[in-house]
Amino acid sequence: MAISFDSALGIHEKAVNVRVQRAEMLANNIANSDTPNYKARDLDFESILKGVESGQSMAMKVTDAGHQGSVINPDFAAEMMFRIPNQPSVDGNTVNLQEEMARYTENAVDYQASFSFLDKKFKGLVSAIKGE
Repeated sequence: MAISFDSALGIHEKAVNVRVQRAEMLANNIANSDTPNYKARDLDFESILKGVESGQSMAMKVTDAGHQGSVINPDFAAEMMFRIPNQPSVDGNTVNLQEEMARYTENAVDYQASFSFLDKKFKGLVSAIKGE
C-alpha cells in the first residue's frame, strides 16, 4: 500500500512554507525601516491557509503579457498586503520597527510550532513503516 504524503502530512507542510515566506517579508520590512517611502508588507496567513484547505488556486491572474510572475511568488501575491501605519513618518516609510520585530518573533514561534507538528507526523509515519 502506497503512502500519500499529501494526505499524511496534512496542512503542516504548507503552513511551514507560508511561515518561511512571511519571515522573508517581515525581514525585508525590518531591513528597510530607514528607507524613505518604503511601504511595510505582510501576508495574511489565515486567508492563505483557508484557500489551501478549500483547494482554491492562489495564483495571480495574468491579464497582460507584460505582467511578471517572478517578482514575487504568485502563490502569495493575492494575500500580500501593505500595512497602514499607526503614525506615518515624515519620509513616507510605514515600517514601525518594534511592531515588525514583534511580528517576526511571533512568526518564528509559529514556524517552530508548525515544524514540530510536521516532525511528529514524520515520526508517526516512520513508526508505522517499522511496524512499531
